[in-house]
Amino acid sequence: MQKLSFRSLFFCFLFAITILPDVSVAQRFRASVVKVDITPDNAQQLLGYHARKSTGVHDKIYHRIVAMDDGKTQFYLISTDICLISPSQYDKLAARLQKELGINPMHIWWSATHTHSAPEVGPAGLPSVFLGDRYKHDFDAKYTDLVEQKIIDGIRDAKKNLAPAKLGMGWGLSNANINRRARGIDGKTSLGMNPDGPVDRRIGMMRLEKADGSLMALVANYAMHGTVMSGENLLISGDGPGIVSEYVEEKTGAPLLYINGAAGNIAPIYSVYPSPGAGRLNQFKAMLGEKILDASKKIGATTNEVTLKASGTIVEIPRKEGLGWPDDLDSYTRTTKAGTNMVKLPVRFLKINDDVAIWSAPLELFCEISNEIRDRSPFPYTFYFGYTNGWLGYLLAEEELKYGGYEPTVSPYAPGAAKSLTEAVSNYLQSEMRSGH
Repeated sequence: MQKLSFRSLFFCFLFAITILPDVSVAQRFRASVVKVDITPDNAQQLLGYHARKSTGVHDKIYHRIVAMDDGKTQFYLISTDICLISPSQYDKLAARLQKELGINPMHIWWSATHTHSAPEVGPAGLPSVFLGDRYKHDFDAKYTDLVEQKIIDGIRDAKKNLAPAKLGMGWGLSNANINRRARGIDGKTSLGMNPDGPVDRRIGMMRLEKADGSLMALVANYAMHGTVMSGENLLISGDGPGIVSEYVEEKTGAPLLYINGAAGNIAPIYSVYPSPGAGRLNQFKAMLGEKILDASKKIGATTNEVTLKASGTIVEIPRKEGLGWPDDLDSYTRTTKAGTNMVKLPVRFLKINDDVAIWSAPLELFCEISNEIRDRSPFPYTFYFGYTNGWLGYLLAEEELKYGGYEPTVSPYAPGAAKSLTEAVSNYLQSEMRSGH
């Protein structure tokens, strides 16, 4: 057998490493998705509108969990078919995940779809300050424990099932929503429909693919209250967001995480009807579900070269004079030396590569605020994830305060809040996020 010279062996080695795929790059980004049924098997107090108990189930409700891993950072996004949670309930979950699975709380975002036809989960939190008569009953601790445990089990499975993946971003558009600050000739405002009012009809899209290019999961960020059905409805339902998610999943075979946006002043185009049929609930499959499918198909490129960076800041905003505060949220307020009570608002950020910036807050935000922040952002893909990691009330656009109505009565913030938040988030996007520090 002829022996190869050292020179020949060297060139064979060079040829081999040239034609072999770069496994380290191809397998650096991993992802997974988990869908978990949390539909209760007994009557539950429904959150949204007045206090009322469910009498049955119209459609099942779920946790949908996406895990992403860039080789250094593991990030978990949870979308749950519920109305909202207190920040203290998020803190309890995050503490357990850190203790049991070693996950940094900064890397866990728990977002509620904001359906008004799903059970209460955990303590009332801030709503008890504004709507004390509504919360004379205790929350169902057993169901809350089940919801929490199913997230932990789901994240454990997602962590275990991480696999090589690719990520793509895109935009869509849907006319399924409308401004809900109806204005009379006298300027007074009430809940209804305002076709001339500000709105955000953009759909922020994330597409996760398996290594072979097949679909793993979709994330759709769209601002719309989960109020197709009114307080007359007593059937558990994901409402518009849940129906849309189920429809897209039927069409694609992959989970869709519906992440609500700045929906504080935005309703579904059909809103507060007594039943699914009266509210044309299934029509949202066409009005929004099909638009999500179209947007997903238009994402032309996905990549396995993904870098994740999660961070956060606290924005302090004065709260209304004389406003009480729940005991379970002591860590979310402080009093200045001058005696001013401040709300300590946690804002989270996720930077993906150099072109994606996602920010989240435990807020029912007016769309004008997130629209301005997006317009001022240096990132071509800038998304706002609302109702995330809790609920600390409505935060209104400043010009809306003078018109009154429902939302100002359930906002804990003093005038000037919109400017404070807008400047804080915009500055963070333009400095810390852009620099990568």
